[in-house]
Amino acid sequence: MPRISLSCGASAALLCAVAALVPASAADQAAPNFAPDSSTAWITTGQEFQPPASGPGPIVGDPAHLPKPGQPAFRVADLSNPILQPWAREELRKANDRALSGKAAYTPKERCWPIGVPGFLLYPVFPVYFLQTPKEVVMIWAEDHQVRHIYMNQQHSANPAPSWFGESTGRYEGDTLVVDTTGLNGRTFIDNYRTPHTDKLHVVERFRMIDGGKTLEAKVHVEDTGAFTTPWDAVQHYRRIGAEGDAADPRVPKGPLEEMACAENNGDIFDEGLDPIPTAAKPDF
Repeated sequence: MPRISLSCGASAALLCAVAALVPASAADQAAPNFAPDSSTAWITTGQEFQPPASGPGPIVGDPAHLPKPGQPAFRVADLSNPILQPWAREELRKANDRALSGKAAYTPKERCWPIGVPGFLLYPVFPVYFLQTPKEVVMIWAEDHQVRHIYMNQQHSANPAPSWFGESTGRYEGDTLVVDTTGLNGRTFIDNYRTPHTDKLHVVERFRMIDGGKTLEAKVHVEDTGAFTTPWDAVQHYRRIGAEGDAADPRVPKGPLEEMACAENNGDIFDEGLDPIPTAAKPDF
């Protein structure tokens, strides 16, 4: 939209006329409003990252072991992706072996552990809610109330203490929310294939609405010199839901956000060697 001056004196008429023809820059565009009301939320359209238009991309499924319709199966990663350093490829091979063994190969989220970044972008069934304020954007995943805090227009700490969701700083670039995350511990996974990473992980996400506001697009840039041979990119999409629920999947909870916690007593009933669930060794207070 052209930039229009509200007042122009006669001596500046020519300058005003020229300014009126100059398109607004990205900085002049209104910041996106991902949550115009308490019922608006976003749910992922898939459980794995999509590759970028060009260049190195994410881990995807092994073509020889893709799930068949109607048959439950755990994910098997394509180990030929050149982004993997040798040790990371070996860890994925171990995860593949378990997935092919017939034993349960759950992701840590199923065992009540925090998801981490960028894995936060991959979980379906329950939606993500946005809380946007001038100083902070909060992303709340409805299941387990896993929460990310994004501190707006700030610099990263010099030495952030490693944590499950790291330290995220954000800014708006026109219609896009840009989130820069460092300070992640090495205890989470990149994706549902259990792709590992180190505490050198650096993730940049760019969120913007497309399709007339019906879709939320997240473009992801990943760097980790401890786990990957090169930076790589990926894409994720969310569909919008509201008070009426999700037309594509009636099982998705309707807004607004409801209270939920990870299930208790989910022990290793069948002795499959599952990861332990979080346990408090001492009282919090």
